[in-house]
Amino acid sequence: MTSCSVVAKPDGPIARNAQSPPGVLWQAYHQNKDLDSENMLVRQYTPLVRSIVAQLGMSLPNHVPAEDLFSPGLLGLLQAIRAFDNNAGASFETFACYRIRGAILDELRKLDWVPRSVHDKSRKVQNALSNLEQKFGHSPSDEQMAGTLGLSLAEYRRWLEEIRPVTYVCLDAPLQEVAEGTDQHGNIPDDSQQNPAESTSRKDLAALIARRIRQLPQVQQKVLALYYFEDLRLREIAAALGVTESRICQIHSQAILAIRAFVEEQERELLQSLT
Repeated sequence: MTSCSVVAKPDGPIARNAQSPPGVLWQAYHQNKDLDSENMLVRQYTPLVRSIVAQLGMSLPNHVPAEDLFSPGLLGLLQAIRAFDNNAGASFETFACYRIRGAILDELRKLDWVPRSVHDKSRKVQNALSNLEQKFGHSPSDEQMAGTLGLSLAEYRRWLEEIRPVTYVCLDAPLQEVAEGTDQHGNIPDDSQQNPAESTSRKDLAALIARRIRQLPQVQQKVLALYYFEDLRLREIAAALGVTESRICQIHSQAILAIRAFVEEQERELLQSLT
């Protein structure tokens, strides 16, 4: 007979063990609010942390071990369990993905593991992209970008792969908000709760990003949708679109830099209107 942590009674504690279905574990957690119930939920959803770490880890350079991201990911999972509101409408998996990814990306930002030379290349590509879009009124081709930067086409595409880590970190959380909405995340009663001004700012940022995504070339929209909204890995996206994984990385970098350039331009215009 399977042993349980407590004895089930019609109006008493909920019976559960490590193999219980998630619904039973959540019932027990909401009823008892004890450490055992919390730990069981953490074990239940640990594979979700591993999956997100593996996905983000593929965009990191070799000197940043993916396993170093597991601890902040677990912290994000624990925060999600404690903050999750059953009545908010979102599934726990959706909410937890947001929190786990956010905790990992916060840790990466603290580490500042991207070399300055990569940041410099990222800024040059972004500036060239912004200037060409203003000139032509549409997204420039790879050939136009390479010419503006004084690079061969092959060199330009190598740059896009080199700056990939910057693009994965810089807008990941706002893109998740575009996908999932901000209603639940704007009302989380825990220590990391943003103040109302910060919450409004993030909603405005998410709206700007959504607006820019709609203007991107179709292939860039597809890559963003599959990566951020469908949680596909790069090699899976490459297989779906019939191109190499390296090409998907390049398309992703172009899309993110285009979004970032647009957001920064909107911020500059807003500041100018206020002065």
